[in-house]
Amino acid sequence: MFDADSLIRYGGLLLVFLAVYGQTGLFFCFFLPSGALLFTTGIFVATGNLNHNFFTVCIILIIASFAGNITGYWFGKKTGPLLYKRKDSGFFRQSHLIAAERFYKKYGGFALTAGLFFPIIRTFAPIVAGMIRLNFSRFMLFTFAGSILWILSFVSAGYLVGSIPVLKKYLIYIIIVIILFVTIPVVARIIKEFRMANKEKI
Repeated sequence: MFDADSLIRYGGLLLVFLAVYGQTGLFFCFFLPSGALLFTTGIFVATGNLNHNFFTVCIILIIASFAGNITGYWFGKKTGPLLYKRKDSGFFRQSHLIAAERFYKKYGGFALTAGLFFPIIRTFAPIVAGMIRLNFSRFMLFTFAGSILWILSFVSAGYLVGSIPVLKKYLIYIIIVIILFVTIPVVARIIKEFRMANKEKI
């Protein structure tokens, strides 16, 4: 399920669209590897394994991210308070919501833009914004800017790597290294936030 290469080969751009939308809009999809999918999509566009234009791909995925954020905002506005009463399950953790809320309170509107670069935060930050009923126009501005930056940076990075012939035989190793380089510091930070949140609950 987390093999980005195989997922794109068999699911194509539609699957990437659904993964991006799901992780930014549906709280139970927080675990989807959308960052790895975006990077690998860029590589596939460059190498011709994904038969789509670079700009078309970016526009479609920016729409997916923006639509997902709006869905998350709407969900938070309508049912957010119920999440604080919801018990932990395989698809939901109170600590995820609390970590996103802490991140949002610390960084304000910037969290909606930069938060898209952080796993889990990108899922729950829009929900928190909806819960506190952030001005919708302001919310759309931040999330649209964040969606553009997030999609373009990850897809462009993959496209750049895939466009360099000498690197093609090392692509799998490059993908692994970059994903680890981006993910490990973020995961470590999120784990720290979860632990702080759990201590406050005790």
